Amino acid sequence: MKYRVSHVTRYAYAAPVSLCHSVAHLKPRPMNHQRVINTSLRVTPWPSVTREHQDFFGNRVSYFSLQQSHSMLEISATSEVEVTIPALPAADADPPWDSVPKRLRETPDAKHLAARAFTLPSPAIAQQPDAVAFARASFPPGRPLFDATRELVNRIFSDFEYDPSFTTIATPISEVLAHRRGVCQDFAHLGIAALRGLGLAARYVSGYLETLPPPGQPKLRGADASHAWFSLFVPGHGWVDFDPTNDSLIGEQHITTAIGRDYQDVTPVRGVFYGGGEHELTVAVDVDRILPADGAC
Repeated sequence: MKYRVSHVTRYAYAAPVSLCHSVAHLKPRPMNHQRVINTSLRVTPWPSVTREHQDFFGNRVSYFSLQQSHSMLEISATSEVEVTIPALPAADADPPWDSVPKRLRETPDAKHLAARAFTLPSPAIAQQPDAVAFARASFPPGRPLFDATRELVNRIFSDFEYDPSFTTIATPISEVLAHRRGVCQDFAHLGIAALRGLGLAARYVSGYLETLPPPGQPKLRGADASHAWFSLFVPGHGWVDFDPTNDSLIGEQHITTAIGRDYQDVTPVRGVFYGGGEHELTVAVDVDRILPADGAC
């Protein structure tokens, strides 16, 4: 499936801003199941300095600096990508989950060495005994790793309520667990905390999910949003992505932008500015299918 993704972030300041330094994770990354056809980033007003680099996790990071007075900032990213359904582990490549921590520690190849970084706590995902306790019911001794994780994802979906009014980007996992509610970021963090607490490797994935309007109704422009899920390392296969918000594996409708230890590694836009006072932030996202000339899907 081919998509065109538009992500527009606007800041309107109450007073002029004299200097702004920002980084953005808005350009999709090439993956085995995802081909980036083209991608661009436009900043208004025109920045004094722009750079792009690849970070430790392989993400495309855009840096820009505005060094002139401005009262509005707009960051517009437009990309075209082609997404296929990722491959899943074969039955003989789904080891007992409790054998995996030892394999991660002792297998010296590059894939296992890289995965070890995602077994450790991170700034937004500290050690969470309550998250591990929640996961234990799905991970009895000897149960296959993929099967156990699939059940954990289902339990997060079933036991927690999607509530965008309850949490912020700073809400700790303990509160999400206590109140059984949150958003995609919270559910991804919860799953990662549980898996890491069991000695497994799990990473945070940010991106987009195509949403479709009810039958017979038009799609509202700008009404899509960023999305988040987590990825689990399965020895003998590689990374497998799970979406606990939707109780699913990722498919053709999931578009990957960036991968990190947690949300703080892959924030869509972050930075510092001088002046401005109060500001208003608006974000508009559109994920549109690119249909063939004959209109077939």
